[in-house]
Amino acid sequence: MSVSAAPRTITTAAVTTKVLAVEAHAVEDLLSLPFADLMFRAQQVHRAHFDANAIQRSTLLSVKTGGCSEDCGYCSQSAHHGEAEREKLLDVAEVVAAAQAAKDKGATRFCMGAAWKGPQDKDLAKVGEMVTAVKNLGLETCVTLGMLKEGQAEKLRDAGLDYYNHNLDTAPEFYGQVVTTHSQADRHDTLDRVRDAGLKVCCGGIVGMGETRAARAALIAELANMTPPPDSVPINNLVPMPGTPLENAPPLDPFEFVRTIAAARILMPKSFVRLSAGRQQMSDELQALCFLAGANSIFYGDKLLTSGNPEAAHDEALFERLGLTAI
Repeated sequence: MSVSAAPRTITTAAVTTKVLAVEAHAVEDLLSLPFADLMFRAQQVHRAHFDANAIQRSTLLSVKTGGCSEDCGYCSQSAHHGEAEREKLLDVAEVVAAAQAAKDKGATRFCMGAAWKGPQDKDLAKVGEMVTAVKNLGLETCVTLGMLKEGQAEKLRDAGLDYYNHNLDTAPEFYGQVVTTHSQADRHDTLDRVRDAGLKVCCGGIVGMGETRAARAALIAELANMTPPPDSVPINNLVPMPGTPLENAPPLDPFEFVRTIAAARILMPKSFVRLSAGRQQMSDELQALCFLAGANSIFYGDKLLTSGNPEAAHDEALFERLGLTAI
C-alpha cells in the first residue's frame, strides 16, 4: 500500500523515507491496516531513526493559569466556560525552583505554558527572563503562550528559547466545532513566525473530541506536510474537563489512539512523538503499546497545565519494567 499519491516512499523492507506530500485519504488507509501490520511498520520506521528503548522526558508548568479570552471547547482555562482558577504570572524564582525539581527527576526539557490569546510585550519580557534562567540550568526550553505577533518569536529566541509549542488541535474541517474565536490559519501564522525566527516547532493535536477517523487522518497529514514537519509532535488524548463543552465527550477507543501514534511515527519519522494529556488515564499496558507504536517522549511529573499526570515514581517503575532508558 502506498501512503501517498506523491512519490513519498515508506517501505517495510528498507524503511526508506522521502518526505513529500501526504494525502489525508492515504493516512486513513494507513490507520485502517490490521493492527499488527501497522505496529510492525511503525517499529521499523522508529528503529531506523531512534533508539527504540529510549524515552525523552519533558515537564510542563503552567506559569499563568486561567482567564484566557479564547473559547477552545476542551480547555478549562477559557474565560468563556472554564473552571480553572485565574492566577497571575508566576515569579521567575518559582519557575526556576520547579525547573530544578524537574531536572532532578530526570527531565531534560522544561515547558512553560500561559493561558493567553497571545502575550503582551510586558509579559513576554518576564517570560524571557524565565527562559534564560531555565536555560542556565542546562535544560532545553519550550513555551506555549498562544499566538505571537511580529518580532515576539525573535525576542524569545534571543532569551534562549529552543522550542515553541502551538498545536493545530484538530483537522481543518473539524476545527470550527472546537474553537470559534480564532481560526486554524491564525495558528499557522504563529508557526510561520516561529520557524522564521529559527526556533524549533512543537506542534501536534488532540484526539477524542468527537472527530471521525478521517479527521484524525487529516490532522496527521496536515502535520506531516509542514515544511519541515514539527520537531516534536504531542498527541493529546482528550481529558474531558468539567464545565467545558466537551466534558461529556465519549472516550476514544484505546487501540484507535495507538493507531494514531503509529501513523504519526510512520509519517514523521524524525520527530519526537509525545504522549501528552490523557496519559494519567492510560493503563501501563496501553502506554507500552504507545511506546511500541513509536511514541518516544512523555510529559513527566505530577501535573500538566490543569490535568493530572502520572507520578514520577510510577513512571520510573514502568520504565524499569519495560527496560526503557532516558534520552
